[in-house]
Amino acid sequence: MARVLTPRAEDFPRWYQDLIAKAELADNGPVRGTMVIRPTAYAIWERMQADMDSRIKATGAQNAYFPLFIPESYLKREAEHVEGFSPELAVVTHGGGKQLAEPIVVRPTSETVIGEFMAKWVDSYRDLPLLLNQWANVVRWEMRPRIFLRTSEFLWQEGHTAHATFEDAKAYTLKIHHEVYERHMRDLLAIPVVAGRKTDRERFAGATSTYTLEAMTGDGKALQMGTSHELGQNFARAFEIYYSAQEGGRKLAWTTSWGTSTRMLGGLIMCHGDDNGLRLPPLLAPIQALVTVVKDGAQAAAAELAASLEAAGVRVKLDDRVDVAFGRRAVDAELKGIPVRIEVGPRDLAAGTVTLVRRTDGSKTPVALGEAVGAVTAALEADQKALYEEALATREARTADVSTLDEAIAAAANGWARVPWDAIGVDGEAKANESAVSVRCLYRPDGSVPASQDEPGLIAILARSY
Repeated sequence: MARVLTPRAEDFPRWYQDLIAKAELADNGPVRGTMVIRPTAYAIWERMQADMDSRIKATGAQNAYFPLFIPESYLKREAEHVEGFSPELAVVTHGGGKQLAEPIVVRPTSETVIGEFMAKWVDSYRDLPLLLNQWANVVRWEMRPRIFLRTSEFLWQEGHTAHATFEDAKAYTLKIHHEVYERHMRDLLAIPVVAGRKTDRERFAGATSTYTLEAMTGDGKALQMGTSHELGQNFARAFEIYYSAQEGGRKLAWTTSWGTSTRMLGGLIMCHGDDNGLRLPPLLAPIQALVTVVKDGAQAAAAELAASLEAAGVRVKLDDRVDVAFGRRAVDAELKGIPVRIEVGPRDLAAGTVTLVRRTDGSKTPVALGEAVGAVTAALEADQKALYEEALATREARTADVSTLDEAIAAAANGWARVPWDAIGVDGEAKANESAVSVRCLYRPDGSVPASQDEPGLIAILARSY
């Protein structure tokens, strides 16, 4: 059979584009840099969204919605913020056939418009903390688009909060970072991520601290999967978010923001995909098991097995399209990453068996028909863990421990470099950037996130990135 995808080792970017097309995940939109997310990928995004939304709400945040259009003057009120986003802005100058009195920005993120309304809604210490989240689309004009990873319009959630103290704002930022984002990526997506602090050079425009979660892709590069930001009092000052303190007087609030996006879909593909297509973690997969009728004569048994799996809590689909070649259906299931396929044919049924095919390792195992439900649930549980462990082993194998900047830049050609931050420093970071290598994050030897990049003994991860 002719190969369906370009092999990863031959051309990883081409493999990525092939997979997105062949697995029917997305198409390029009619405007350069936009994308059309197809039902297969959107079903995955919905499951990501549901899990993330539940975790966010468990921290006390509530969902709201804010406008897509933001007055240009709002962005200009926080100088570093507007400077950081200016190259990415889409600006509306005409509406209703007339030139607008003030240009309108299509939101690249919503700190400014949400800050405006926080100032209206916060009056007393009793109104704090104010914990908000929205699911929305944003626009950042992208010069080098790549579906899911970098598009001019993408879907995301963005959280924005206001607090009475710096300590409370910091604690909440880290709660989101670890208890929501890191656990979502580890437990649902089966992606090992390094949690760390961005350097001052890499932090979010207008923030005082930015925390990141970095994943390794299948070609050894880094992908920023999500970020959380302490905004200090920068936006509170710009938008006058004051509150009456319990002890008396008016005080300035402390704010945060944090977000993840459909970039996680790209990370999922690049982390777990193989030369046969996508591999979905079973807990995430919209279809966990596909019961496939091989030939006529097995439909009734296959339908009964599918019903038993559904009763056992498995997300199952019955494929009884015997008018479509079995090989084509099998390839399609592999491309779309369905974790388990159960092949049901007349010959197997005569022997009292079905064939269990596991997407993670490609194994095919005859299973007694009466034991199929238990075998499927056991395979799903094992393969969720197996995907994580495989990704972690790959990351560690492709991470080199080095001691100098030159060694780190060299190691980044094939994977990640783990190096003392003291050996890099601000000047070394600038030199690394000249070689298209960046400091992805900083962390303490015990794995915790540092309070600043000036702490002694920090470890830096250097890599090429998407």
